[in-house]
Amino acid sequence: MTSNESEIRTLLENRTAACENKDIDRLMPLYSPGIVYYDAVPPLRFRGTEAVRDNFLRWFDGYEGLISLETHELTVVTSGDAAFAHMLLLDTGKRKGGEQSSIWVRATTCLRRSHGRWLITHEHVSVPFDPGTLQIWLPSDRDQPA
Repeated sequence: MTSNESEIRTLLENRTAACENKDIDRLMPLYSPGIVYYDAVPPLRFRGTEAVRDNFLRWFDGYEGLISLETHELTVVTSGDAAFAHMLLLDTGKRKGGEQSSIWVRATTCLRRSHGRWLITHEHVSVPFDPGTLQIWLPSDRDQPA
């Protein structure tokens, strides 16, 4: 593992921990001011840290307590001052209203190093679904990522 890859993995671990704890002030410094973030919820594209911050707060507010994010199949590639990562995340928690739920999320994260510091410049998350029924693919004991 290269030093750059190790730095990216640490940054992503810090991002996950901040999300799990709903710590917006720990999360946002990981994002570039010019961040472009594609999400599975409208308006689908969020530009700039203010819009991304509001989107994360909306997501955090959907849970009564903390969020569990298990990272699976993380791949990191770096070249010079650019890097990207892709992964599957198992998002689990108690939703407002008391329902315990889990959902798979696919994520791709692009980063750039500037002044010796890596920042997330683009992120794209999506939720897998069954195209025949248009229903979200929910995890079960037999449905694990391939």
